[in-house]
Amino acid sequence: MHKPNTAQRFLTGRKEPLDRICNIVRNRASQAVFIMAGPGIGKSSLTEAISERLTGEMNVLQMHGSTALAAVPFGVLTPFTGDLTAEDSVSPVAVLRSMWSYFEEVKAGNGAPVLLIVDDAHYLDEDSAGVVAELISAGWATVVAAARPRPGLPQPLDQLWYDGLAERVDLRPLNREQIEEVLAHVLDGTVPDATVDAVWSASGGNPRVLDALLHDAAESGILAKRNGIWVLLGSLPTDGVRLTAVVTKDHLRRRAEEQEALKFIALAGPVGRKVIEDICGAAVVRSLLDQQMVVENSGVPSELTIWNGLFAKAIRNTISVSRSLQLLEKIREHQDPSSLRGEGRLRFVEWSLECGLRVSDADMLDAAREALARFRNYSARSIAAKVQDPGLVHLGHAVQARALYNEGAYAEAAALLDGSWLQLAEDPHGTSVLLLWTSAHQATGRPLADLAEDVRERHQGLPEAIRTGQEELLQLLQSGADVNVQALCSRVADIRNRSSTGNAGEPLKAIGEALLAHALASAGRASEGLDSALLAASELPTLEDDLFFYSEFVLGRLVIDYLAMGEWESAERELENYAAGHAAAAGTFNGSLQVLRGYSMLRQGRMERAYQLLLPAVEALRLSDPLQLFRFGSALGFYVAARLGDTAQAKRLEQDCKDAVAGGPAHEFLADAYGAAASEYLARDGKGLAALHTLVTTTEASSRAGTLLELLSLCWDLGDASVIPMVHNAARAVEGRWAAALLKLAADWEAADGDTLMETAAELEESGFVNLAREAYARASTVLDQAGERRRSRQAVAQREKCDHELGERFREGRFIAAAPAVHLTRREQDIVELAVQGLTDREIAQRLMVSVRTVEGHLYRTYVKLGVRSRDELDSALPK
Repeated sequence: MHKPNTAQRFLTGRKEPLDRICNIVRNRASQAVFIMAGPGIGKSSLTEAISERLTGEMNVLQMHGSTALAAVPFGVLTPFTGDLTAEDSVSPVAVLRSMWSYFEEVKAGNGAPVLLIVDDAHYLDEDSAGVVAELISAGWATVVAAARPRPGLPQPLDQLWYDGLAERVDLRPLNREQIEEVLAHVLDGTVPDATVDAVWSASGGNPRVLDALLHDAAESGILAKRNGIWVLLGSLPTDGVRLTAVVTKDHLRRRAEEQEALKFIALAGPVGRKVIEDICGAAVVRSLLDQQMVVENSGVPSELTIWNGLFAKAIRNTISVSRSLQLLEKIREHQDPSSLRGEGRLRFVEWSLECGLRVSDADMLDAAREALARFRNYSARSIAAKVQDPGLVHLGHAVQARALYNEGAYAEAAALLDGSWLQLAEDPHGTSVLLLWTSAHQATGRPLADLAEDVRERHQGLPEAIRTGQEELLQLLQSGADVNVQALCSRVADIRNRSSTGNAGEPLKAIGEALLAHALASAGRASEGLDSALLAASELPTLEDDLFFYSEFVLGRLVIDYLAMGEWESAERELENYAAGHAAAAGTFNGSLQVLRGYSMLRQGRMERAYQLLLPAVEALRLSDPLQLFRFGSALGFYVAARLGDTAQAKRLEQDCKDAVAGGPAHEFLADAYGAAASEYLARDGKGLAALHTLVTTTEASSRAGTLLELLSLCWDLGDASVIPMVHNAARAVEGRWAAALLKLAADWEAADGDTLMETAAELEESGFVNLAREAYARASTVLDQAGERRRSRQAVAQREKCDHELGERFREGRFIAAAPAVHLTRREQDIVELAVQGLTDREIAQRLMVSVRTVEGHLYRTYVKLGVRSRDELDSALPK
């Protein structure tokens, strides 16, 4: 980690207020500027930056308010009143006169005006604030004062703002974009969205906490650079040296009663406001709320929490066990633990266990499930591990297994469930536990068929209805893995019939509909598949608290259906809605979501954006791959890297594809296809294209029209025009806008009519298929050029380049290269262009080649026309390689 100047880092996102304040001071737009911000938001860093910027233009004087001097009249002004007698030092008139004399003496040195910077102005005593207000009103000095909104500026200064004699600038916590800017400045490499989101959420946008977190995370190795990507290998540390120092410093400057209240709220929060008021007093609670150290929810009854969860944990780390136990007993006197719900109940169980108190197994299991729902995985598994009741211990194992699965510890999760899935077969969560057991073993590479055989051998003693349900689940999973549309349609139809009579369990219905949705998309029936995916989604509210990841499982299938139909915006909307509503799940599922996002960008032809998403996604999936997308994501990343010419990353991702444990069976076939296409882009030896042709002839492809069309599209992208008739035939059997667009492009491509191709290209561009429009324009340019319509051919080239720009990549390897008009430069034109690309002027080229400047200009103009470019800047990229 690079460690630049701290003040510079803190000023990230503060350029606008810095510029504004300096302009106000320079232009005398106002005699005073008041900077208002909460603790740690960056007031002091901003005032230091103001001082540095204006020191050469003004005489900058500084003073700092403090709690020690707040009770001493004029105490903070002592540096300017040192010559006064003891009697005069408490006289407002004498103090004001002394300040005026001091400022005049300073100005006499260079004639520059005085700028007085006051930090922590909220600590100024009323007398000192009155003198500063008089200085401002008299125009003896410009004042920049920084203070907290609570308790705010002393009344004499506040009155100036009310009277319009001062400007106010409110600093807010850093937003996400500013946090991203900070991380880009501090970290050398790519910082993915997941890391930005985690740091932003943990720091609350507070620059002081952010600085501590970054240092502690780097020192502990939690924040690590993997293949150029900065990833978090675990939860951000709450016991690091820097964060502990921030918490300790904040505590030491607070009154004893405030410190005590903060400890109660950190240990118990969310905790009822009345409980803390009864123990610590209403005035203390109001003070902490005013200082924004504590936040109050809008519920009834209202509850209090520390402003930042990580800060609360850091406070708890500073409290000894014995002291924590004393505080717990005090809380118990004012609060009935049995009345607590949700996070408050979870926190009380955690607190009790931290103090070594006995908690019932039922309460621990409930708390562990609550922690699991909030993706607090360590807490979930550590609490569940303490459950000993024979009737609950297997559910405890299931909770631990799901938490381990969330953390990517698949072998450990599978081992825990080996001894529990059968015992939970008759439990309401039995289906979810069996699904989790199956997924955990599959993630370690164990085939689904082996798992099904294991289940059949072990469940003989179970009631017939339970055995039938388990077998049906495994048959559904196998049919989904085989992408067997016929079998899935039959099984899901049975489930729907039973569901209509109220006899079916929702887990089976959700899984069945989701698997069918994916299979129908592969078969080219994405519109039907979307109906199934939406039916699966309708089951999610009743499954929200279950142990299996139904929401994410269904989401993936829903997105796949939208992409198969060419509904890019709908796919993006589903991903964004999930991310907005499941922030706690980001640590587990972010890699999977980013693969889906990258796949969406790839299908749209936005390769640069796909690359930016897929590389971090692959690194995230190394840590946690709950949906078994690592091999598929690696194949997509390999494809995009090879296509964009990043050979080093492409070869690394190729090795990842080879080394990866087989992922979700339904994605394996496409992973092979994208891997083959990537190999062809990388080697250009025909072997990758031949492998694609082989895949096209397999049963898997021939029986799945949607998948076949995607494979043919990859072949066409590689410049293989021989597949165009096959594209034409396959697209007829596939539902959705994407297939219709490909069908239209294939038909017009073969017809080779320039006017029709130009019209088709415009229609495709308007419909959002910019990558297909690009190909239509390229084909049109070739056809028009061959017909002798050079001007219109160049127009087509210009339109193609416009599409390239919109897609984020001006020049790429693809089928349009073979389709574009051949460019023939004369030897003299080649010589002139090569020198122009090197940066030589027309006159320098003329001297080098011993020709006239007019000759150089003429050759360059003709070259621009041939290459379809408009300036020298575009020459290098446009030259034939």
